[in-house]
Amino acid sequence: MGLDFSVVPGYFGVLAMGAGWTIAITVCAGVLSFFGGIVFAVIALYGHWALRLPVRAFAFLFMGTPLLLQLFLIYFGLIQIGIDLPAFVAGVIGLGLHFAVYNSELIQASILAVDKGQYEGARTLGLSRGQTLRRVVIPQAVRAVIPPMGNNMIALLKDSALVSVIGVMELTLAAQQAISRTYRPFEFYLAAAFCYYIINLALEAGLRRLERRIAASR
Repeated sequence: MGLDFSVVPGYFGVLAMGAGWTIAITVCAGVLSFFGGIVFAVIALYGHWALRLPVRAFAFLFMGTPLLLQLFLIYFGLIQIGIDLPAFVAGVIGLGLHFAVYNSELIQASILAVDKGQYEGARTLGLSRGQTLRRVVIPQAVRAVIPPMGNNMIALLKDSALVSVIGVMELTLAAQQAISRTYRPFEFYLAAAFCYYIINLALEAGLRRLERRIAASR
């Protein structure tokens, strides 16, 4: 049986819907990973030991286990303790927390790299510790880690395909549904790969523009 790409246009709507869900998952999980990374970093560096220990244990768990297992644990495991999350929400939480841990490591290193003189100067001007972190240290640290965090966002986009295993109708699962009806795996997996590539190009362009704006504001 030869290749027949003429069947792909008939399922454009299915693939477009899958691409839309992929973008939604990536954006929502990306926002969670960004702010979650900042919170984890601040707690790890400045929090009370009663907060630091759980955060470190959480980071060890999410960095030392496969993302797929984490998604299964959140979606299927939490049901046993009465927490029944929709597949989309479970996917966003799983991806967001997974990459929040990696973003936290980047932000911690960036916070420690901020000149201590700026911290001391802010305290001399009467800012509290929290105000100094919020207004002086963290903004500088976040600006410095935008490029490597951008790489994590690209990785998040690619890993979003894993949420198909818990039933989220993203791009990979949309392609699989088309394949189940047409028995044309090569054509639809290639079409899905092309969609991922286009989304990835758009994400990279947005990240480069953001980096230029940050560099111009310094």
